[in-house]
Amino acid sequence: MPRHKRLIVSSFLALWLAAIPCLSGQQSAGEKGLDEILDAVRQTHSVPALGAAIVTSKGLEAVGVVGLRKAGTEVAATADDKWHLGSDTKAMTACLVASLVERGRLKWETTVEEVFPDLAASMSPAFRKINLLELLSHRAGLPANLFWGLLPRTQTVREQRLAALKAASTVNLDSEPGTKYLYSNLGYVIAGAIAERTADGSWEELISRTVFQPLGMESAGFGGVGTPGQIDQPWGHGADGRPVKDNGPEVDNPPVLGPAGRVHCTLGDWARFIADQLRGARGQTGLLKPETYRILQAPPFGGDYALGWVVVDREWGGGKVLTHSGSNTMNLAVAWLAPLRDFAALVVTNQGGPGAFKACDETASALIDLYLQKK
Repeated sequence: MPRHKRLIVSSFLALWLAAIPCLSGQQSAGEKGLDEILDAVRQTHSVPALGAAIVTSKGLEAVGVVGLRKAGTEVAATADDKWHLGSDTKAMTACLVASLVERGRLKWETTVEEVFPDLAASMSPAFRKINLLELLSHRAGLPANLFWGLLPRTQTVREQRLAALKAASTVNLDSEPGTKYLYSNLGYVIAGAIAERTADGSWEELISRTVFQPLGMESAGFGGVGTPGQIDQPWGHGADGRPVKDNGPEVDNPPVLGPAGRVHCTLGDWARFIADQLRGARGQTGLLKPETYRILQAPPFGGDYALGWVVVDREWGGGKVLTHSGSNTMNLAVAWLAPLRDFAALVVTNQGGPGAFKACDETASALIDLYLQKK
């Protein structure tokens, strides 16, 4: 087994486990080499559909999708389908916050107390001082999740995020802010609430206006995909490979979790975001300033988690590599970016669980092989 294949697995598995919240010249899509790779992996691991893209700082280089939107049917998945990205949303939320920092609306050291002075009296002393860098790098000492289902769904999603912040503000932290890495979807929900209070809009409105629209991500949306009862988009599947009972926008984690992991889009539109990240990592101006990407893509407190990205060294990547994965237990999406090689591999499947993880891991390894062979 090539060295890079052995090196991929540990980061994928750690992120896949951590990402799940508390829910218990461009080549065509028919490009032969890529589709053959995908089909072989799909059959080996028996996932319903498998999609992948190769991306550079110039944009999408190749895309392929094989398999079925829903197991037990004959409806094929396509390159134009939308895929649930799970916690790969976090890098997008970090970009939204970064845009507010660039405009002087926030600072990386802005604390919860500074944004919500009206609530400070009811906050624990430690919670008041949690800042944005700590929230976005999972160093705030917060638990991974709340009991999301207990938040009143009759409230607007902004009100629910504020309710989540209030609920979190009185609990004992698991560690002193800025010290220990503790993966937390709650931290990203609170970061989203900070953006909402600062820019006076819902996270959904703000990220659409600040990230999706400037990058031309027209397919980007939130929650589960497809029309309920219709097989017009990839249908989610459990770890056993069986289709889940329902589909559509509501078949996902609760909307309050948006900043932590509810974005969906096509592979082509995800590639637009990833290409921008590659350009930023290579010192080019993109959606943000070059110095902002350096902050987003560097762990601020040591370790390997930056702001929405895990940062590791890989020989195949020529050094620094960025990665993340995301799952809502019914879908899985993984990304590997090698800025020094100007290359990224994206993989998606409409199934959750260990089998889906193995399929995505094997596909990423094959994409790395495919790209490096052509260089």
